[in-house]
Amino acid sequence: MKHYQIIFSPTGGTERVSKAITQNWFQIDTIDLSDPGTNYTDISFDKDSLVLIAMPSFGGVAPQLALDRLAMIKGDGAKCVIAAVYGNRAYEDTLVQMEDYAQNAGFQVIAAISAVAEHSIIHEYAAGRPNVDDCKKLTEFGDQILEKATSNQLSKPSVPGNRPYKKAGTGMVPKADSSCTSCGLCAQKCPASAISSITPGATDKGKCISCMRCVSICPVHARKVSSVMTAVAAVAIKKACSVEKANELFI
Repeated sequence: MKHYQIIFSPTGGTERVSKAITQNWFQIDTIDLSDPGTNYTDISFDKDSLVLIAMPSFGGVAPQLALDRLAMIKGDGAKCVIAAVYGNRAYEDTLVQMEDYAQNAGFQVIAAISAVAEHSIIHEYAAGRPNVDDCKKLTEFGDQILEKATSNQLSKPSVPGNRPYKKAGTGMVPKADSSCTSCGLCAQKCPASAISSITPGATDKGKCISCMRCVSICPVHARKVSSVMTAVAAVAIKKACSVEKANELFI
């Protein structure tokens, strides 16, 4: 059985979750959904494959950009597990949304996971997660999924969420301050190609998906979101984030 992971991880949290889940899987090939230069229509799998599809939850839904790229891939009956990674507030409709897109792409969903990682904007929420205990639990989940995939007892999991999905909210668009050196790294690494390589201080609001990659990778910390809006958002979700959420397996 061949093993793969298809991940969209702008700031690294989803990637850390994916690595923990697949810790005991062997010879894993990775497909990065954040790369705008990849021709996803050329990617296909065979039935003798187990694929982890992992994405962050932005406001209770998956990033549409990542879903659109997933939709181009040919699952061709490959077994898959979907993983929604969220910042300790709620993942709401993310898993059912991912399930629908995965199935429409030809994958057979045999398991689903919700996992907590440090919030990509308000870092005080779920700070340091996934931690050592999280990773241990996620590896156990991965082992259970691997066992199911090889057992040929491929029952469909009951995945939480609602259809129709909730509407995606309006995200915060990072801007560069006067410390920007115009190195162009943010433009090079932006999953949505929303930053100009000529004028990297500017951001195309119509393309930006508020993934915060540019903020996390800026070598001089020049890119930021509004401190006022961040403070307002922190207060708005404080109650929901006050209780530490557990990782979940649906199998």
